[in-house]
Amino acid sequence: MLKNALRRRFMGGMLGMGGAAAAMSAVGAPAFAQERQGRGQVNTPGGLAGLFLARQGRRRRESSWNRDGRNADRYQIEPGATHVMADLQGAGIIRHIWVTINHQEPDYLRKLVLRAYWDGQSEPSVEAPIGDFFGVGHGRVSNYWSLPLNMVTGGGPESQNRAAMNCFFPMAFGNGARITVENQGDEPTLALYYYVDYESFDSMIDEALRFHAQWRRVNPTSPRLDLSNRVNDFPRTNEEVNLDGNGNYTVLEATGRGHYVGCNLSIDHLNPIPNFNWFGEGDDFFWIDGEATPSLMGTGTEDYFCAAWGYPGGFNSMPYHGISYPVAPEEGPERYSGKWTMYRYHVEDPIMFQRSLKFSIEAGHANVHANDYSSVAYWYQTLPHQAFPGLLPVAQRVPIPDRESQRSFWRTF
Repeated sequence: MLKNALRRRFMGGMLGMGGAAAAMSAVGAPAFAQERQGRGQVNTPGGLAGLFLARQGRRRRESSWNRDGRNADRYQIEPGATHVMADLQGAGIIRHIWVTINHQEPDYLRKLVLRAYWDGQSEPSVEAPIGDFFGVGHGRVSNYWSLPLNMVTGGGPESQNRAAMNCFFPMAFGNGARITVENQGDEPTLALYYYVDYESFDSMIDEALRFHAQWRRVNPTSPRLDLSNRVNDFPRTNEEVNLDGNGNYTVLEATGRGHYVGCNLSIDHLNPIPNFNWFGEGDDFFWIDGEATPSLMGTGTEDYFCAAWGYPGGFNSMPYHGISYPVAPEEGPERYSGKWTMYRYHVEDPIMFQRSLKFSIEAGHANVHANDYSSVAYWYQTLPHQAFPGLLPVAQRVPIPDRESQRSFWRTF
């Protein structure tokens, strides 16, 4: 009887979740998020394999639809004002956020700030410039896709720096959720269109962690070497040693219990090695639960983002990793390297932590570059979270103009 019961549990996990999740059910984890410790049941089979299974909850939506029935399905946001996209009560899971914006101010994608608050918390669990949150840095748009995030643009909208932006990260809450957009620019947002699609439940299970996202920037990073000195060429920079991560660019520091699920990283290559225009080679470091020596060590920036030999193909977008910007590859050995955004989402391989997590990456091998680094980290954890660093003011968020980026590049190349 016990053997048959275990077999039924295993097959239920295989049908409902597939792959790695099925293996979890085989060792006793629930196939779906279900009732435990007396809390209300939340049955949410995920993915294509589970679409035939009955689901609980009620589908709901907050959107910018025009309440008088006309076609003005949008909101304007005056400078300094905040618009509340969703103010939800009770328990639920946000499944999808869609946003598109008409704003004439340059770099508006860095000047509009997206925030999300869970369960009545006064501090946001999500805080990022809206363009970076949806996967593209430098205040730009790009027609790219990944499993959790994408942008849809092209032709005229792309030249106008407009895009439809989508997020499919699930965001659970037990006692309310609030999502806002603040206009920190100098001009009004002419149109903000949005959907926030979610499921409502009677209560949320204890195992449901809360979604977090945080933007950071360091411009420029602190270089280990003076690359304007032509002696510091590629062979010389490779002699540098960095074992403790001192001087790395920090992507995430978190305390509590949770798991990291990925990031996007934007780099403006301002300070190349003489006669060598590649900005990568920086290793990734992960310290889990306060360990003195990082237990996860990488072999280079392009390797962490699941590529190799630099980014020879330029732009590409895949389910869990890719290059969302630039749109066109830079060709030739002596070309300006420019602005890049790369992403890696740990959907199949989240990095778990029980007490804390620190993730940093070198700015080139052993931090030899003085480049513009910015990022959004995505993770799930218990509340309350560690206080976020203060969001940089607008003047320190806007991207470097392309001409200035090129001038900086050629100073050392």
